[in-house]
Amino acid sequence: MEITREALRLALYITGPLVLASYVFGISRMESPMDLWGGIPESWRTLNVTCMFVSATGFLIMWWFFLYRWDAAVVETVQWPWGEGDSGGHSRLMLAFLLVTIPSMFWLELTALHIRIDESWSQWLVIGCLWLVCLGNILLGLFAWGAYKQEVSSDTIWPVVGATMLGIQVIINDGILWNLKYPW
Repeated sequence: MEITREALRLALYITGPLVLASYVFGISRMESPMDLWGGIPESWRTLNVTCMFVSATGFLIMWWFFLYRWDAAVVETVQWPWGEGDSGGHSRLMLAFLLVTIPSMFWLELTALHIRIDESWSQWLVIGCLWLVCLGNILLGLFAWGAYKQEVSSDTIWPVVGATMLGIQVIINDGILWNLKYPW
């Protein structure tokens, strides 16, 4: 099945708002939403929230360049840095973007579940969920790097910057620090 730019846009128009809705819904149902911070020291929280906005900006940079600024035919030719060929770019992007958005819809609920039941197996649901988002971010970065190496446009550095911005929050803060600091 061929993935088109329009299908990818539609998928993100659905999953993006669902991520935000899951946060609002999940936080509104929790007795103590501050428990979501886990073991993150209070002195780090302002910086962490700032990184969340940097991360969202990075996501939007990639979204804009891949799905609006660059021609769809050009995006379709982008390969992973080790790949060859001239098609499949939108399929690669669909995989990467959905690995970011779909697990992002569930991490808060999974964390709330872990808080409620406090079972050792439930922590792995949360960690696995966050690591799937990390994998999606890495794939977006590799896609951006592939576009940069292929020189598909004069402004190919921007999605690389966007992936890096997203990675600060997703990989460093959530995938590593939050998991290490959370009182499992």
